[in-house]
Amino acid sequence: MNNGKRLGKGVFCICTLLCLTSWSVFSQTLESFGPIAEAKTKNAEKEILLRSDIVESAQEYLGTHYRSAGRSPSGFDCSGFVLYVMQEHEINMASSAASQERQGEKITKKEARPGDLVFFRRSPGGRVFHVSMVLENDNGNLMLIHSTSRGVVIDRLNESAYWRSKTMTLRNVVSGS
Repeated sequence: MNNGKRLGKGVFCICTLLCLTSWSVFSQTLESFGPIAEAKTKNAEKEILLRSDIVESAQEYLGTHYRSAGRSPSGFDCSGFVLYVMQEHEINMASSAASQERQGEKITKKEARPGDLVFFRRSPGGRVFHVSMVLENDNGNLMLIHSTSRGVVIDRLNESAYWRSKTMTLRNVVSGS
């Protein structure tokens, strides 16, 4: 009798597992169609447009002069530039590069998309001293826009010995905004 009960419980567990697996596959299939998929597609399209608008806005300030603690088109420091551009798109940012680095989601260089932020340190344990914005990602070769002593400029990360040699972290502050 005990063996029969065990067998019955085993068959019941297997049937339950199969039903749950089937339901999971069925519900995922349903999400591929209809209102859920449509909402996900619309959100993805909105984010792509937002990212495009952000980098387009950032490029309008090319050549703007550097100003220590600058937060306006009359002069930007690095974090002030990011703060100003993101605020134009209703994305709230902290005022310092170190504080901005704690916002959003950590990402890898390969995952970086236009509008994501790159933070720089002089050494692995050092403090954040600079922030830039991704304009383009060509397989990990990032094109960045940022405010430097040269003003607001565009640099290719792999072509800049100075920036390439720094320790970097990347953050997505656009998704979920």
